[in-house]
Amino acid sequence: MLGTLGRFVVRRRVAVLVASVLAMFVAGALGGGVAKHLSGGGFEDPAAESSQAKRVLEQSFGTRSPNVVLLVTSADGSVDSAAAAEAGAALTRELGAEAGVTQSVSYWTLGAPPPLRSNDGSQALVLATIGGDDDQVAEHIEHISPRYTRSDGTLTVAVGGFAEVFRQVSTQIEHDLVRAEMISLPIILVLLVLVFGSVVAASLPLGIGALAVVGTFLVLRVLASFTQVSIFALNLTTAMGMGLAIDYSLFVVSRYREELRAGLAPPDAIERTVRTAGRTVIFSSLTVAVSLAAMLVFPLAFLRSFAYAGIAVVALAAVGAVVVLPALLAVLGHRVDKWVLWHRPAKPEGTGFWHRVAVAVMRRPVTVATAVIVFLLVLGAPFLRIAFGLPDDRNLPASASSRQVQDTIRTQFTSNEASALSVVAAGAAMSDTRAAEVDRYARDLSRAPGAARVDAMTGSYVGGELAAPPNEATARFAGDTGTWLSVVPSVEPYSEAGEKLVDAVRDVPSPFDVKVGGASAELVDSKTSLFGRMPLAGGLIALVTFVALFLMTGGVLVPIKAIIVNLLSLSASFGAMVWIFQEGHLSGLLDFTATGTIATTMPILMFCIAFGLSMDYEVFLLSRIKEEYDVSGDNVSSVALGLERTGRIVTAAAALLAVVFLAFATSQVTFIKLFGLGLALAVILDATLIRAALVPAFMRLAGNANWWAPAPLRRLHARFGISEGGDAGETAAGPVKARDKVST
Repeated sequence: MLGTLGRFVVRRRVAVLVASVLAMFVAGALGGGVAKHLSGGGFEDPAAESSQAKRVLEQSFGTRSPNVVLLVTSADGSVDSAAAAEAGAALTRELGAEAGVTQSVSYWTLGAPPPLRSNDGSQALVLATIGGDDDQVAEHIEHISPRYTRSDGTLTVAVGGFAEVFRQVSTQIEHDLVRAEMISLPIILVLLVLVFGSVVAASLPLGIGALAVVGTFLVLRVLASFTQVSIFALNLTTAMGMGLAIDYSLFVVSRYREELRAGLAPPDAIERTVRTAGRTVIFSSLTVAVSLAAMLVFPLAFLRSFAYAGIAVVALAAVGAVVVLPALLAVLGHRVDKWVLWHRPAKPEGTGFWHRVAVAVMRRPVTVATAVIVFLLVLGAPFLRIAFGLPDDRNLPASASSRQVQDTIRTQFTSNEASALSVVAAGAAMSDTRAAEVDRYARDLSRAPGAARVDAMTGSYVGGELAAPPNEATARFAGDTGTWLSVVPSVEPYSEAGEKLVDAVRDVPSPFDVKVGGASAELVDSKTSLFGRMPLAGGLIALVTFVALFLMTGGVLVPIKAIIVNLLSLSASFGAMVWIFQEGHLSGLLDFTATGTIATTMPILMFCIAFGLSMDYEVFLLSRIKEEYDVSGDNVSSVALGLERTGRIVTAAAALLAVVFLAFATSQVTFIKLFGLGLALAVILDATLIRAALVPAFMRLAGNANWWAPAPLRRLHARFGISEGGDAGETAAGPVKARDKVST
């Protein structure tokens, strides 16, 4: 079938290229503005208790936790002065009248509660709530923020809160994405020229990458019409689109050149390339796509969005490499090497650098394997200390206005009013008896470690005592068929202390059924949700990896080895990320603020992406090793020749992909910086220590057992197995011996 595809592409090369250009033009026109349709949220599990509490709070009581905070500074130094009080009350009413704002309260409208005033009395807070989903909140805060960042001689106002934080995060990421592309593209082009030695050949992967990226933008634009898609998926689209397109194009163009050097005419070389390298590209893309598809098992729209983007960009990169690129090669023919800057003479087989590396490793496989494993374990040791959190304002640079507001609240106010827990009880009519139960329950909640204050329909409570009687402001806690209470924390919401507060609140016996929501509760619930699905996602990836590599190699040991080695490599990357970002050892050099936690979604995201990329390189290497083994039956020589023929390609592909990821590490948003640096490290480790050292060492130690399988599985492989050797079992070196031929 692939041979037929290769012949079709050669015959219809002009039509294929015209259709590709038209498709790219349409995708660019319709998907170019995709960022405006994507969401900055998606970090919540809709089925979690905290999400249910948020919905009940909004539907039954017409409110939700405050997501807008105005930090107000009095010009005369006191928020209690007559002028400041009058202006503050007017500001509160003005904000409450804005479109989308369902509630607005402040220090001046709530009776001057001390937690809403700074320690020196010069600043006070206005708390407001924008209703609706994440996209509606983002739309309203975009209009509200610039109008309320002001100074009128009486009050100076700055805007903070979760809505403004994530608006600025989304805006910053858009700017960072453009900068990353401007940094990476020139470097990639130079490296491609160095790899290919030809300007024409070097430009081909960039064209395929552009096709994959723009096409994925259109896919995300369509999906955003039906479901929530995170704006952060654009980072993966650009990185994976360029990276995989370069990987696949390198593999295809290198194989095409190899076939030309073997004496084939361009049409025959293209057909042969599609049948061999094309099969490997398709096989590799399927395994990468499945690794990314594992994120679909998680309920968070943030992770699911990366699955959407990843599957689309992998599929389009593969189609570009197997269909569009061969059409380009058919047009170019021998001119693929036009504008050659230098000639790299072909070295005799068995004399290249990577061949020598493989031979050296296989002379001392135990020593090499032990040294590499010890190094990876040491690098991965900090992963044992990982602590999980959720992204907050500290992911922004210190110069961001919303970050400055939140930093001021942390240092100058006694509690975090905007991060209060919501304890929601609906479905029970209020009465005098119920009011007495609420009073007792609120007293108990206020004794919870980490609780600064509890506000309820019956008043405000501190340390188990009534601190303030009910007033006009506390009336909002009572509904026709229920009530809710606000537990204001004295601790950082996204921290271990914040999690303990959630556990303590949920453990307090309640007189009615309640659901606990709020920032800290979202952290607890997201960890439960994500970690509960991890075995399913990991099992899916492991199963597909095993099946894929078994179909390629016919052995059961190679897939098991691949899974173990990949996990070892990833644990080393994760350990480095904990050491750098959680513990902050390079915070000054990399310009970020360490929070003592890693965002819960990052290890999962990095695992699925990095494991998929590891499989990409694994497939490239093993396909050539197996091809050589099918010809010679010699395990040692096939490993050396396989690494010789793919080592340069894999290293070049990894270097180019690492450049793309490192460009994202220049982002001003910490978790995007972590994403870029972590994946760059994972790719570099995989292409060097894993492919060049551990794989040859393990395959030398296993010997011919690499290719062993029980009789039933051998029969299965004989029927369904896949080899890069081609449909007829031939290679560039000649026909495969009948006894060694692998059925396809």
